[in-house]
This record gives sequence, C-alpha cells and structure tokens, in this order.
Amino acid sequence: MSLTRKKGFYKQDVNKTAWELPKTYVSPTHVGSGAYGAVCSAIDKRSGEKVAIKKLSRPFQSEIFAKRAYRELLLLKHMQHENVGWVWGLLLGRLEGGGPPGVLEMTQKRDGREAAPPSLMTSPQVIGLLDVFTPATSLRNFHDFYLVMPFMQTDLQKIMGMEFSEEKIQYLVYQMLKGLKYIHSAGVIHRDLKPGNLAVNEDCELKILDFGLARPADAEMTGYVVTRWYRAPEVILSWRHYNQTVDIWSVGCIMAEMLTGKTLFKGKDYLDQLTQILKVTGVPGAEFVQKLNDKAAKSYIQALPQSPKKDFSQLFPHASHEATDLLEKMLELDVDKRLTASQALTHPFFEPFRDPEEETEAQQPFDDSLEHEKLTVDEWKRKSKALGSSLSLPAGTFASFLSARTSWALLSSWELLSSEQILSPARISVSACTTLYLGEALSCSHPLTHLEPHCLSEHIYKEITSFSPIARKDSRRRSGMKLQ
Repeated sequence: MSLTRKKGFYKQDVNKTAWELPKTYVSPTHVGSGAYGAVCSAIDKRSGEKVAIKKLSRPFQSEIFAKRAYRELLLLKHMQHENVGWVWGLLLGRLEGGGPPGVLEMTQKRDGREAAPPSLMTSPQVIGLLDVFTPATSLRNFHDFYLVMPFMQTDLQKIMGMEFSEEKIQYLVYQMLKGLKYIHSAGVIHRDLKPGNLAVNEDCELKILDFGLARPADAEMTGYVVTRWYRAPEVILSWRHYNQTVDIWSVGCIMAEMLTGKTLFKGKDYLDQLTQILKVTGVPGAEFVQKLNDKAAKSYIQALPQSPKKDFSQLFPHASHEATDLLEKMLELDVDKRLTASQALTHPFFEPFRDPEEETEAQQPFDDSLEHEKLTVDEWKRKSKALGSSLSLPAGTFASFLSARTSWALLSSWELLSSEQILSPARISVSACTTLYLGEALSCSHPLTHLEPHCLSEHIYKEITSFSPIARKDSRRRSGMKLQ
C-alpha cells in the first residue's frame, strides 16, 4: 500500500479514473462526469444506504479554483437552517487515523415529533453533505478530496417533460422558497437557480444545489450569472447592483416551465433574452428606467416601442387563479415590487402545504468581510491557519461548511461544476447548492484573487481534517406525494 494513502482506504478504477475511497464505501459505480468533477454511486456499509460520491477534478490547479473553494467553504459553513443544509456523520478517518468519529443525535420535541434544536436546524431543501474525505496523509500530498451526499434519483431538469399536477407544483415550489428564505435571511443570494440545480426524489422532496455563484447581497455582482433562460432582467440591465429577488425571478421561470412543459424565456443571447422577457412583461415606463444604473440599458429601453403586459391567465390557461397571480408577482420586472421569498411563502397558492414553523431564518447574517479585505499572501496564510485551527466545533453547534455542490446524479449538468468542487456541506437544498455554470458566469473579481492556491489548499485541508461531525434527525413532514 502506498505510504501516502491513509489507512482504511482502497484504490479502484471508476470509469477509467483512479478513485481512493474509505472501505466503508463499496460498489462504486459511475454516474456522471464533466470538466470539473466526476460522480459515482456507492453503498455505505454502515447504513446500507446508497450515496453519491463526487471526486473533484484538480481542485487546486489554479487560483480561481482554490478561491471559489475557500469562498464556498465560508458561505456554507454559515448555513444553519432546516431548509438550507444539515450534516450527518462526517469525516471518516482523520489525519491521526482511526475510525469514524462518534455521532451525536441531538433532538427535541416539537409538536409531538422530534426536531433538531434551533442551532442545528438546516434545510431539507438543501443537499446534505454526509461525509468529506481525502486519502492524503499530509498537506504535502493533499491533491484530491471527495464529497459524499445523499443519492437523489434525479433533478428537475431531467423530468421537465413530465406533466406536473398543480399539487406537485405547489409542493415543489414551496420547498424552493423555504430554502431561499433562509439563504436570503443570511444576506446571501444564490444567483444560479435553474431546474438542473434542483434535486428531487420519488417522494417529491426537493434540494437546492450549487452555491458556486452565491454572493453576499451587498457584493459587487457580475452581469453574467444565472443560466440565461432563468436570468432576471435586472441582471442583464444593471449588471452589478441587484438584490435577492433575482432568485425569485428564477423560481418564477421554473414554475412557469413546470406549468407548460416549455421554457418561458428562451433567449438566443443576452439581448434576445431581454426581448423575450419584455414580450411578456411589457416595455416599462419612465419610473422603471430611472432606476437603471447603466446608461446604455436606459437608452435601449427608452428606444423600444411601448407594449402592454400580457395576460397571465391567457399565457397559462390551465393554471389556477392563485398560480397565475403568484407568477405575476414573482415575474415582476421592477425589483422593488417583486415578491421576496418570505412574501411569496404567504401566498394562498401554498395554503395546502404551508407550515410557518418550517419557514425559518438564519440566526445571524453571513460575515462577508473577506469579500472586502485586501491582504498579503502571508496575512491570508495566517488567517487560514487561525480559521483552520478553530474548526473543532462543540456538540450542539451546526457545522455545515463544505459546498455540497451537486455531487450526485447531475449527469447532464456537469459542465457547470466549477465551484462545486470544493467543499460545501450543507444540504443546501444545494447545489449545495451547485451550479457554477462555467459557461458564461465565471469572470467574477474577488479580493481572494491573489491568494495562492497552495495557501488555500492548506486552509481547506485543515477544514477537512479538523471538522467535528454532528448528526441530527430529519424533522420534516412527509407529504405522502410521489413524483410519478
């Protein structure tokens, strides 16, 4: 056995690629792969459950890859919500060796059912990181690491061709908004919601994937975020300043597609995307134009001939009044008038499934100070070491940090995996929240740009090897609904 391989690991080829796995995971079978990672399914011998394991492809090959990992790690470490991510038993075998750490079940009674204490609440709507491991025995040979997540049968993109009943749409969209409410309450915008980033299983349980493009709400934004067809108009028009309702627009686009089976705004390029949107929303008046920051965008809108807003009851003739009313309010051109996640959850459309107790918020905002700091490499190294050494979390503390991007069956969506590759553990309904569609959106500037990859890899390695696992029971209500 190689001296650089941790005790208790074995090596096996999966789809002509060498994988090094703990012996607790057996029968690895290739599921999907792309430019930034590969996924296999496996059986966890401890539980007998099928899991998805993602091997990140060259996560430290460049500054931009390592930078995204660090950002995602901090972001997902913050997420502590029943709808945004929760961690089961993490980390098999640490640097010192030894078996899997003990698991604490921390529950309390709520309405006659067991629930996690508030500090542990995460989101059933966010993919959960079950485990994270590396076969490396030291930082010197730390080149790869793996994320383990629940194996979800499919994602929403793959089943968009099926006919959704309004009841299923209610339940699925409600789950999307619960996850977003928590994420937004932490001061974070997902920025890349699309069907491929929404994992679903046979029980109609939905998880938001991919936080690769997520940013604090007050950060400077790049215009090329969110897959074009689900991109809010303000992203096209304003480019750098928008708010959390950019995610609500995406939910509206997804809901419309579920109702009709067709993409609502299928633009050929960013300008055609705007044209398709304005055909439905109508060309806005002077009040809207004055809110635009970009002079070119203002001139473009002012030059367009006026056209009225389409009647949503005609656009969606088979939808209920409640459904079309909700859609109109989510697909509102003016961000100041568009519903927030919290407001959308109170809409009558969700009455059959709504439980306000499940619509929780973050206990504190995400600390985005690193977005603005400009430090030397040595200073970043010291920060990394300090943070790494502080990650041994006491019992009762929610410890969700890695970015469980989509490490499971996102077969057709692997072109997006750019930031998924680095840690993100919360069941963020995430992509981990995972979508970093590398296609159009990855030219983001960031203060971490000059932090060397080897420094970040040191930090990430410490995060992995010092993580203190905590488990909790899932307190979600079951709808009894089946996808098919």
